[in-house]
Amino acid sequence: MFLVGEALIGKEPELAHIDLLIGDKNGPVGAAFANGLTQLSAGHTPLLSVIRPNLPAKPATLIVPKVTVKNLEQAGQIFGPAQTAVAKAVADSVEEGVIPKDQAENLVLIVSVFIHPEAKDYDAIYRYNYGATKLAIKRAMEEFPSIDKVLYEKDRSTHPIMGFRVTRLWNPPYLQVALDLVDLGEVRRVLASLPNSDHILIEVGTPLVKMLGMQVVKEIRAIRPGAFIILDLKTLDTGNLEVRLGADAAADAVVISGLAPIKTIELAINEARKTGIYAVIDMLNVCDPLAVLKSLSVQPDVVELHRAIDMEHAEHAWQNIAEIKALGTENRKLRVAVAGGIRVETMPQALAAGADILVVGRAITRSKDIMDTAEQFLSGLKQTEIDQYRVMTDF
Repeated sequence: MFLVGEALIGKEPELAHIDLLIGDKNGPVGAAFANGLTQLSAGHTPLLSVIRPNLPAKPATLIVPKVTVKNLEQAGQIFGPAQTAVAKAVADSVEEGVIPKDQAENLVLIVSVFIHPEAKDYDAIYRYNYGATKLAIKRAMEEFPSIDKVLYEKDRSTHPIMGFRVTRLWNPPYLQVALDLVDLGEVRRVLASLPNSDHILIEVGTPLVKMLGMQVVKEIRAIRPGAFIILDLKTLDTGNLEVRLGADAAADAVVISGLAPIKTIELAINEARKTGIYAVIDMLNVCDPLAVLKSLSVQPDVVELHRAIDMEHAEHAWQNIAEIKALGTENRKLRVAVAGGIRVETMPQALAAGADILVVGRAITRSKDIMDTAEQFLSGLKQTEIDQYRVMTDF
């Protein structure tokens, strides 16, 4: 047996975070248990969990402090409320049948315990560590989470300490607001007027990045920390270098021109995957987007069918959206964005054609009421908000 459990319970500074292993004495967990008990580390001295002195828990449980113990006060927290909390949680798990009673002599546990250096309240330390250990044991014995649960939740939640979400494009359609502006004050005004929604993407337009440089991404992220930010570089050469620069600037996606050489596009896409961001190909002025895509050895994450501002009298080329999407895979979807003169009244046609992302610039940024116009677009997407902040014991 080799089972892993984790749980986070409580509020700072007494918050408890437990990581644990459960396994057979004669297996790898048993070997780690023996090594931990005999190979001590300054500030992280392992100790047996005891309900009270001279009464250790069964199965035998080794506690390993995560935070360096620097003084007797911190040692007292580990050797007092935390030690007994873990032991009681193990004993109660046996009593309640979570850990089979007939396995109590065959199994061992290793429990890593976090105690914040500023924690003071012994009662809270005990209660939080008891609850977290008991929950972690239950999860370990049930082999929680399943891989299906992980894949379902990975883009729906965020880490509470991080304080912001990382948006992924898993739930289209989206509204992409293109900041084709050249003034940072105007950018701030527009961002402040946009509603909070996990279906709004922010595009740093080409004029803006040319005027202010890539550092404008961090300016935008300071205003909207959880935003998905697309850096519209329209890369034509040195694809891997420009994508790397975009990733270093904290962009979530970089736009490459579909007019670039095939090798440049492929290098850019591979660099995007390496750095964990999205590769967008802008098909502005590309006669046959489908032919370009079919010639690539690796597909982008998003294809943008873009009608130029100077060509807004021309028809939208949305007829190949289904064929473009078919180049993606079940495990790696290919999203399609449409740009160029999108209005509230033309949005239904774009969505009906299969668009995943509506790129809207002046219709929002030059609107007399930015909030209201953006809300009209969001309403047309017919998407509900996702609770991105479900944490701790919400399963």
